Amino acid sequence: MRRNDGSGRATAALAVPGLAFVLIPLVALAVRAPWSDAASELTGPAARAALLVSAEVSMGATALSLLAGLPIAWMLARTPLRARAAVRAIVMLPMVLPPIVAGVGLLEALGRFGLLGGLLARAGITLPFTTAGATVAAAFVAMPFLVLSLESGLRALNPRLESAAHTLGASRLYALQHVTLPLLRPHLFAGIALAWARALGEFGATITFAGNLQGRTQTLPLAVFETLQTDPGGAVLLSVVMLVVAAIVLGLTGGRLIAESAR
Repeated sequence: MRRNDGSGRATAALAVPGLAFVLIPLVALAVRAPWSDAASELTGPAARAALLVSAEVSMGATALSLLAGLPIAWMLARTPLRARAAVRAIVMLPMVLPPIVAGVGLLEALGRFGLLGGLLARAGITLPFTTAGATVAAAFVAMPFLVLSLESGLRALNPRLESAAHTLGASRLYALQHVTLPLLRPHLFAGIALAWARALGEFGATITFAGNLQGRTQTLPLAVFETLQTDPGGAVLLSVVMLVVAAIVLGLTGGRLIAESAR
């Protein structure tokens, strides 16, 4: 027991520098923020518009990631596939690509003169420099996080439970709704939280593909960048807002994950 206690204390001591590395910049935001100007800065039209655009873009990107990512995760986890490693590598590429490269790729694919942009334009769909374009850009970089979480959850499920449901006469849809999805719920919530957080913080792909138009495509990260050029204090306050919003949502989701895992 003493050896274990000593090992635990040594591990905790070694972990302190890493925790400090993460925590100190976050504390610095709170300490250096000009709180006396918070009311005027955060209730201004630019800040409110950026917050609304961020909410719309991040939630839309999360929904799009779920719609596109769930079938991919299911295929990777449940379908016999010789090229599984290659498919997974393709899906994961946006995680390691520089975001600005992702934006250039989207522009060349979905821009007015892109590979598919002409077809979209003829159908009356314009994505670059629109809120929908910002949503697509955020979903492009966020979806891999959701796919990874869902694939992991599907692989962890015991297929015998679904087989037992089928044996008892349950249809595939019924088994999916009442057996698979309830068991997958913790991983689903984790994937949604990760995708949402990634979409909320997206910068490079958004500014490249959708621009930085106030009230249309200027999300909170873009507003922080623009404000930093002329008003560093305002940029710090907007950064604190992003920090608080992300911490609240991830905290609530984390609590839900713990409750689901304990069942």
